[in-house]
Amino acid sequence: MNNLEILAPAGSMESLIAGVRNGANAVYLGAQLFSARSSAKNFNKDELKEAIRYCHIRDVKVYLTVNTLIHDDELENAINLIKYAANIGIDAIIIQDVGLAKLVRKAIPSINLNASTQMSVHTPMGAKFLYDMGYKRVVLSREMSESEIKEVSDFCRKNSSDIELEVFVHGALCMCVSGQCYLSAMLGSRSGNRGACAQPCRLPFAVQGGTGYDLSLKDLSLIHHLNELKQIGVTSIKIEGRMKRPEYVAAAVDCINDACKNGFVDNNKFSDLNAVFSRQGFTDGYFINKTGRDMFGKRTKEDVISATNNVFSKIKQTYLSENPSIPLKLIFTAKNKKPLQLTVIDDKNNSAVVAGNIPETAIKVALSQERCIAQLSKTGGTPFFAKEIICDIDDNLSVPISEINQLRKSAIEIIEDKRAYVPQIQVNDIYLPISNPKPKSKTIKNRAVFSNSDIPKYFKNFEFVFVPLTTSQRELQRLINEGFNIALDIPRCMFGREKLVDNLLEKAKSYGINDILVSNIGAVPIAKKYGFNMHGGFGLNITNTASLLWAEDVGFKDIELSFELTVSQINDMGADIPRGVIVYGHLPLMITRNCPVINNGNICHNCKTPQFITDRKGIKFPIKCNFGCSELFNSVPLRMIDRINEFSNIDFVIYRYTVENSVEILEKSKVFNINNKSENNFTRGLYYRGVE
Repeated sequence: MNNLEILAPAGSMESLIAGVRNGANAVYLGAQLFSARSSAKNFNKDELKEAIRYCHIRDVKVYLTVNTLIHDDELENAINLIKYAANIGIDAIIIQDVGLAKLVRKAIPSINLNASTQMSVHTPMGAKFLYDMGYKRVVLSREMSESEIKEVSDFCRKNSSDIELEVFVHGALCMCVSGQCYLSAMLGSRSGNRGACAQPCRLPFAVQGGTGYDLSLKDLSLIHHLNELKQIGVTSIKIEGRMKRPEYVAAAVDCINDACKNGFVDNNKFSDLNAVFSRQGFTDGYFINKTGRDMFGKRTKEDVISATNNVFSKIKQTYLSENPSIPLKLIFTAKNKKPLQLTVIDDKNNSAVVAGNIPETAIKVALSQERCIAQLSKTGGTPFFAKEIICDIDDNLSVPISEINQLRKSAIEIIEDKRAYVPQIQVNDIYLPISNPKPKSKTIKNRAVFSNSDIPKYFKNFEFVFVPLTTSQRELQRLINEGFNIALDIPRCMFGREKLVDNLLEKAKSYGINDILVSNIGAVPIAKKYGFNMHGGFGLNITNTASLLWAEDVGFKDIELSFELTVSQINDMGADIPRGVIVYGHLPLMITRNCPVINNGNICHNCKTPQFITDRKGIKFPIKCNFGCSELFNSVPLRMIDRINEFSNIDFVIYRYTVENSVEILEKSKVFNINNKSENNFTRGLYYRGVE
């Protein structure tokens, strides 16, 4: 397992050093802008340059996280940051925003792009699609099982894709699929997609019969499954924790490095790691395909007090001093009437040749080979060790020890400079997409999304009525015969069900269905395979003009914009592709593979009738299951029907009916369409307050 890349988090320079000295092959870190861990210390430009040099000298790669959604007025700064990082030798950029990725590929063609786990990719064709977009690596969703990861790996290899797969193996486990969580944004305007998540899911949320912390999972740990990950083709094993202390990073890397080298987990090291940080232990539930109550956990008093000063002190000792790991060959020559010479060669065949003074004839004690070797071996405080030393010394010569030390120091500095050398790369000037609002549509069309096929006749005049992909042929035919303009909604989560989605789409095409709502990038290649008209859903997280242009290139007919945008931001967006916004519905806040309801100890029955979870203020949030996942919705519906005219450049509006029954749907539709001002149990969402 030695060629598995151990990827460590670095929220600070001390954490970076802790990870590198304990055996990390790569680190990922954030700058002071556009990082999904904005609360971490992160790195300014000078610190970033120092970090890259430190790592490259030690043969460790550095990946920069620019993994937040970007707004139009931020694109220039984001591109400039990435250009700067490329010029100082960054090894890859981790990106979530599809528009930013498109611009980076044009600006810096040779840079490696890693698709953030925030892109919610968890299917074989989704990973291959990212490869075709220019990504070198995909960070897979944390909710995947071993067989699902293997399926992705096998498919990519079979289809001539050498994309690298990165998998989280230790650290915090969000309840929601990364990139699809809007809970923090809706409750406090702190967006997880913008790096400002307030982690409200760790607060009390209770289902009936649950523990009271029914949105909080234990931390993930796959340290006992490293061999399986290697066997199924994973390239990089990643540790979460840029906001955690250096001792945590050191303990996690040390434990994983030890397991990779020895083939088994050291129980003492794993115990120390558990003591440093856990939530009632760890879970591998998703990986072994065993979800349920055992996966839930919270941070308890016992977890906190287990992290004693003795444990931290013990772990800190593992990274206080340099860990010499780079072998050097040193050749020292001392000849009569010739300057001293030291040649140093590293494991990459970098060489340094330095010369000193002409040695004098010894009066008392001549320089011996043993003394020379002893001095040249003193590489302490550097990442190097003397693997081989050759001394060619004439008899009866005197050389000051200080001069030998200086020669060694000078040669090593040259080797360090060569190892840290950054070759010049091609950086192109590009034109950023102009935020030039498109003309307002003459007619704003209506669309509706339903969670079942029980649809009131009122919606027959809508441009599209989206129903679940799993709707039966009989129901589809009935709705079409009754005059509905039916289209299908592909689930945002397709874990292990890509083939089923493919089969259902193939059948739908034969039924005469031509339009599809695509809310996960992994569904794009399947929809294109059968020639559907693709309509982009909110799950694609489109927040800037560059992303709209990306959608045009991919072949989307239109796009539903992120509901984390404000009215003003929406009105200022350019590009020609038609776009729309949600104006009614219980907004989706989370989508998860582990249903919160089963934390009451029962079995999930894939309920179609909403269940409820209650927060510490007594507010109830609906939960429904669909296609193997559970979805948490806001407690009250969004209502913008009376404010549609404030959007100056939209082409359609979306009504989402996900928790209502058919009677409620009809009644609410009637109320809203006459703009009843007495209705007060609703929210304006984020259209005015926006997000951090």
